[in-house]
Amino acid sequence: MRRHLILIGLPGAGKTTVGRLVAVTLAAPFLDLDEEIERHEGATIPDLFQRIGEPGFRDLERAAMRRALAGEPAVIGAGGGWAAQEGNLEAAADALVLYLYTTPTVAAARTAAGDNRPLIQGDPATAVADLLAQREQFYRRADVMVVTDERSPAQVAAEVAALARERGRW
Repeated sequence: MRRHLILIGLPGAGKTTVGRLVAVTLAAPFLDLDEEIERHEGATIPDLFQRIGEPGFRDLERAAMRRALAGEPAVIGAGGGWAAQEGNLEAAADALVLYLYTTPTVAAARTAAGDNRPLIQGDPATAVADLLAQREQFYRRADVMVVTDERSPAQVAAEVAALARERGRW
């Protein structure tokens, strides 16, 4: 039975890149939660953070995930902080949640290439390490953890697709 696959993890873990590849492999739709929010709100994530703050953004994120989960089964790349918000993982209990694990060093290197991420200011390595310290307890509640360091997006996507099939989610 097809069920949603939700990819969680730090910024730079590969949720969008891997998610798009998994969707192709499984012939499934792909939804990037941040892109859905931007489309729905007509504003960029940094603009939304500036205008309504992080709490307001988290409300938009929660609503976007509710809409996604109400639709046809898809591969969903959640925002880096989605899983760390109270009740979000429980609301996605029917989905297969996969934690794309990456070390803060690798995540910082991946996000330093000009990404405009509101919660990664100043030194990316310190910012990402702080985010991991705050969020890891939530990330580890995922159904399965997939290590992304020293692996290509295609390798990670192949593992995620295989896990979805093995667990009867696709």
